[in-house]
Amino acid sequence: MTHTTATLVYDIRQSRYLNITGRCTLQCVFCPKHNGSKQIHQYQLALDHQPKAAEIIPLLGDVSQFEQYVFCGYGEPTLNLTTLLEVAKEIKSRGGQVRVNTDGLGNLFHRRNILPELAPYVDSLSISLNADTEAAYLQHCRPKLKGSYQAVNEFIKLAPQFISQVSVSAIDGLEGVNIERCKLIVNQANANFKHRILGALG
Repeated sequence: MTHTTATLVYDIRQSRYLNITGRCTLQCVFCPKHNGSKQIHQYQLALDHQPKAAEIIPLLGDVSQFEQYVFCGYGEPTLNLTTLLEVAKEIKSRGGQVRVNTDGLGNLFHRRNILPELAPYVDSLSISLNADTEAAYLQHCRPKLKGSYQAVNEFIKLAPQFISQVSVSAIDGLEGVNIERCKLIVNQANANFKHRILGALG
């Protein structure tokens, strides 16, 4: 079976993005895929399968040409953890930099702390917090797993103990979200706060 239409890698500025799953633990109301679009910039990101490392590694290209490789597509990359780890290990072995964009629910989903597995191969983590209260999180992110808001907060606290560069984002413009309170949560966890604006992608 050939998978011709799926975009497994795409480039934005000096980074190569790796699209390794279409599955997600959230159904965020502000995510384009829930508004009828499977596209970021000119790239079509819908996947019909979970790609294996063997499909992604030939597409990495020359690591010296990219500032970093970013695991970020239309799903939550930690849901395809085996592929993520195998590909990240390969990038590191070639001297590349690896970033993972995550909703911070990997530990809840896998029912274990996955940070020690990520730590050897991941240089930086970008975690989406998106809300300073559970009520706002449930409203905007619509998690599929119980306890998701507690889990993302726990992950944010744990992450800097394993990975040196951790940034946590919240989106300015979501109803009922206090950006300053989000920033406080992030700073208390010794992570960097990333202020995002509603509707700005990539």
